[in-house]
Amino acid sequence: MSILKLIIIALVAFFTYNYFNPNEETFDGVVTLPMNTKILAFGDSITYGYRVDSSKNYPSQLSDLLQVEVINAGVNGELSSEGLARLPSVLAKYNPDILLLCEGGNDIIQRKNFKKTKENIAKMIELAKAKKIQVILIGVPDVEFLTLSTASFYDELATQYNIPIDDTSLQEILNDDTLKIDKVHPNAKGYEVLSNNLAQIISDSYIPIYKP
Repeated sequence: MSILKLIIIALVAFFTYNYFNPNEETFDGVVTLPMNTKILAFGDSITYGYRVDSSKNYPSQLSDLLQVEVINAGVNGELSSEGLARLPSVLAKYNPDILLLCEGGNDIIQRKNFKKTKENIAKMIELAKAKKIQVILIGVPDVEFLTLSTASFYDELATQYNIPIDDTSLQEILNDDTLKIDKVHPNAKGYEVLSNNLAQIISDSYIPIYKP
Protein backbone atom coordinates (compact mmCIF):
# COMPACT_ATOMS: atom_id res chain seq x y z
CA MET A 1 0.00 0.00 0.00
CA SER A 2 1.38 3.42 -0.95
CA ILE A 3 2.25 6.08 1.61
CA LEU A 4 -0.40 8.38 0.08
CA LYS A 5 -3.13 5.77 0.64
CA LEU A 6 -2.02 5.28 4.24
CA ILE A 7 -2.18 9.04 4.84
CA ILE A 8 -5.67 9.22 3.32
CA ILE A 9 -6.91 6.32 5.48
CA ALA A 10 -5.45 7.92 8.62
CA LEU A 11 -7.09 11.27 7.85
CA VAL A 12 -10.47 9.66 7.18
CA ALA A 13 -10.24 7.71 10.45
CA PHE A 14 -9.27 10.83 12.39
CA PHE A 15 -12.12 13.01 11.11
CA THR A 16 -14.66 10.17 11.38
CA TYR A 17 -13.69 9.54 15.01
CA ASN A 18 -13.91 13.23 15.94
CA TYR A 19 -17.21 13.65 14.11
CA PHE A 20 -18.85 10.86 16.08
CA ASN A 21 -17.19 11.91 19.38
CA PRO A 22 -18.04 15.64 19.66
CA ASN A 23 -17.63 15.64 23.45
CA GLU A 24 -14.21 14.09 23.46
CA GLU A 25 -12.32 15.20 26.57
CA THR A 26 -9.55 17.78 26.53
CA PHE A 27 -7.01 18.92 29.10
CA ASP A 28 -6.47 15.46 30.62
CA GLY A 29 -10.14 14.55 30.75
CA VAL A 30 -11.73 17.98 31.08
CA VAL A 31 -14.62 18.71 28.74
CA THR A 32 -14.74 22.32 27.57
CA LEU A 33 -17.62 24.28 29.14
CA PRO A 34 -19.72 27.02 27.50
CA MET A 35 -17.53 30.12 27.29
CA ASN A 36 -19.91 32.22 29.40
CA THR A 37 -19.83 29.80 32.36
CA LYS A 38 -18.94 31.65 35.55
CA ILE A 39 -17.50 29.78 38.51
CA LEU A 40 -17.19 31.19 42.03
CA ALA A 41 -14.54 29.64 44.26
CA PHE A 42 -15.62 30.54 47.80
CA GLY A 43 -13.84 29.71 51.02
CA ASP A 44 -10.92 30.44 53.29
CA SER A 45 -7.13 30.39 52.81
CA ILE A 46 -7.23 27.13 50.88
CA THR A 47 -9.29 28.92 48.24
CA TYR A 48 -7.36 32.18 48.49
CA GLY A 49 -4.03 30.42 48.00
CA TYR A 50 -2.10 31.15 51.17
CA ARG A 51 1.61 31.80 50.42
CA VAL A 52 1.24 30.66 46.80
CA ASP A 53 1.67 32.83 43.70
CA SER A 54 -1.73 34.05 42.53
CA SER A 55 -1.28 32.27 39.21
CA LYS A 56 -0.80 28.95 41.02
CA ASN A 57 -3.77 28.88 43.42
CA TYR A 58 -6.54 26.47 42.51
CA PRO A 59 -9.01 29.02 41.04
CA SER A 60 -6.33 30.27 38.62
CA GLN A 61 -5.23 26.79 37.61
CA LEU A 62 -8.85 25.68 37.23
CA SER A 63 -9.60 28.68 35.01
CA ASP A 64 -6.67 27.73 32.79
CA LEU A 65 -7.93 24.15 32.54
CA LEU A 66 -11.56 24.97 31.78
CA GLN A 67 -10.96 28.22 29.86
CA VAL A 68 -13.77 29.98 31.72
CA GLU A 69 -13.89 32.63 34.43
CA VAL A 70 -13.16 31.34 37.93
CA ILE A 71 -13.52 34.04 40.59
CA ASN A 72 -11.34 33.70 43.67
CA ALA A 73 -13.45 34.69 46.67
CA GLY A 74 -11.24 33.16 49.33
CA VAL A 75 -10.49 34.94 52.61
CA ASN A 76 -7.58 33.89 54.81
CA GLY A 77 -8.60 32.72 58.27
CA GLU A 78 -12.34 32.76 57.65
CA LEU A 79 -14.66 30.70 59.86
CA SER A 80 -17.78 29.11 58.44
CA SER A 81 -19.97 31.59 60.36
CA GLU A 82 -18.10 34.45 58.70
CA GLY A 83 -18.42 32.79 55.32
CA LEU A 84 -22.15 32.42 55.80
CA ALA A 85 -22.44 36.14 56.57
CA ARG A 86 -20.33 37.07 53.54
CA LEU A 87 -21.81 34.72 50.94
CA PRO A 88 -25.11 36.52 50.10
CA SER A 89 -23.38 39.71 48.96
CA VAL A 90 -20.79 37.74 46.95
CA LEU A 91 -23.48 35.71 45.19
CA ALA A 92 -25.41 38.89 44.43
CA LYS A 93 -22.29 40.55 43.03
CA TYR A 94 -21.18 37.74 40.70
CA ASN A 95 -24.31 35.62 40.07
CA PRO A 96 -22.22 32.54 39.21
CA ASP A 97 -23.33 29.37 37.49
CA ILE A 98 -21.27 27.14 39.79
CA LEU A 99 -20.24 27.58 43.41
CA LEU A 100 -17.16 25.71 44.60
CA LEU A 101 -17.61 25.72 48.36
CA CYS A 102 -14.63 25.04 50.63
CA GLU A 103 -15.48 26.20 54.15
CA GLY A 104 -14.96 24.77 57.61
CA GLY A 105 -11.19 24.30 57.66
CA ASN A 106 -10.61 26.95 60.30
CA ASP A 107 -13.51 25.63 62.34
CA ILE A 108 -11.76 22.26 62.33
CA ILE A 109 -8.40 23.74 63.31
CA GLN A 110 -9.97 25.74 66.14
CA ARG A 111 -12.08 22.75 67.23
CA LYS A 112 -15.35 24.60 66.85
CA ASN A 113 -18.63 22.77 67.30
CA PHE A 114 -18.86 20.60 64.18
CA LYS A 115 -22.64 20.52 64.37
CA LYS A 116 -22.70 24.30 64.01
CA THR A 117 -20.11 24.19 61.23
CA LYS A 118 -22.28 21.72 59.35
CA GLU A 119 -25.32 23.97 59.84
CA ASN A 120 -23.42 26.99 58.50
CA ILE A 121 -22.30 25.14 55.39
CA ALA A 122 -25.82 23.76 54.89
CA LYS A 123 -27.20 27.29 54.89
CA MET A 124 -24.59 28.33 52.32
CA ILE A 125 -25.64 25.46 50.07
CA GLU A 126 -29.28 26.46 50.44
CA LEU A 127 -28.51 30.09 49.59
CA ALA A 128 -26.85 29.02 46.35
CA LYS A 129 -29.47 26.45 45.36
CA ALA A 130 -32.22 29.03 45.89
CA LYS A 131 -30.53 31.09 43.17
CA LYS A 132 -30.22 28.06 40.84
CA ILE A 133 -26.46 28.00 41.37
CA GLN A 134 -24.98 24.52 41.14
CA VAL A 135 -22.86 23.69 44.18
CA ILE A 136 -19.79 21.49 44.37
CA LEU A 137 -18.54 20.85 47.89
CA ILE A 138 -14.88 20.48 48.80
CA GLY A 139 -14.30 18.37 51.89
CA VAL A 140 -11.59 19.33 54.39
CA PRO A 141 -9.67 16.77 56.46
CA ASP A 142 -9.76 16.73 60.23
CA VAL A 143 -6.18 17.70 61.14
CA GLU A 144 -6.42 16.15 64.60
CA PHE A 145 -5.90 12.64 63.26
CA LEU A 146 -2.51 11.16 62.38
CA THR A 147 -3.91 9.98 59.06
CA LEU A 148 -5.88 12.91 57.70
CA SER A 149 -9.40 11.95 56.68
CA THR A 150 -12.12 14.24 55.39
CA ALA A 151 -14.49 15.27 58.17
CA SER A 152 -17.62 13.13 57.91
CA PHE A 153 -20.11 15.98 57.83
CA TYR A 154 -19.03 16.96 54.29
CA ASP A 155 -20.22 13.68 52.78
CA GLU A 156 -23.35 13.90 54.90
CA LEU A 157 -24.10 17.32 53.41
CA ALA A 158 -23.38 16.13 49.87
CA THR A 159 -25.83 13.27 50.35
CA GLN A 160 -28.44 15.46 52.00
CA TYR A 161 -28.43 18.05 49.21
CA ASN A 162 -27.59 15.65 46.36
CA ILE A 163 -24.59 17.67 45.23
CA PRO A 164 -21.17 16.60 43.92
CA ILE A 165 -18.29 16.54 46.37
CA ASP A 166 -14.53 16.33 46.14
CA ASP A 167 -13.82 14.54 49.40
CA THR A 168 -10.43 13.12 48.42
CA SER A 169 -8.22 15.89 46.99
CA LEU A 170 -7.36 17.76 50.18
CA GLN A 171 -7.04 14.47 52.02
CA GLU A 172 -4.48 13.32 49.43
CA ILE A 173 -2.65 16.66 49.46
CA LEU A 174 -2.39 17.03 53.21
CA ASN A 175 -1.17 13.46 53.59
CA ASP A 176 1.72 14.14 51.19
CA ASP A 177 4.50 16.51 52.29
CA THR A 178 5.49 17.14 48.67
CA LEU A 179 2.06 18.68 47.97
CA LYS A 180 1.81 21.14 50.87
CA ILE A 181 3.68 24.11 52.32
CA ASP A 182 2.68 23.48 55.93
CA LYS A 183 0.29 21.32 57.93
CA VAL A 184 -2.89 22.61 56.27
CA HIS A 185 -2.07 24.49 53.04
CA PRO A 186 -1.34 23.07 49.57
CA ASN A 187 1.62 24.24 47.52
CA ALA A 188 1.43 24.95 43.77
CA LYS A 189 1.72 21.25 42.93
CA GLY A 190 -0.98 20.42 45.47
CA TYR A 191 -3.26 23.00 43.90
CA GLU A 192 -2.63 21.36 40.56
CA VAL A 193 -3.98 18.10 42.00
CA LEU A 194 -7.04 19.89 43.40
CA SER A 195 -7.78 21.86 40.23
CA ASN A 196 -7.49 18.81 37.99
CA ASN A 197 -9.85 16.80 40.20
CA LEU A 198 -12.35 19.64 40.40
CA ALA A 199 -12.20 20.15 36.64
CA GLN A 200 -13.16 16.53 36.12
CA ILE A 201 -16.01 16.73 38.64
CA ILE A 202 -17.33 19.88 36.95
CA SER A 203 -17.13 18.36 33.49
CA ASP A 204 -18.95 15.25 34.71
CA SER A 205 -21.71 17.00 36.67
CA TYR A 206 -22.39 20.51 35.35
CA ILE A 207 -25.67 21.02 33.50
CA PRO A 208 -26.29 24.61 32.33
CA ILE A 209 -29.45 26.08 33.83
CA TYR A 210 -31.25 29.15 32.52
CA LYS A 211 -31.16 31.96 35.06
CA PRO A 212 -33.06 35.18 34.33
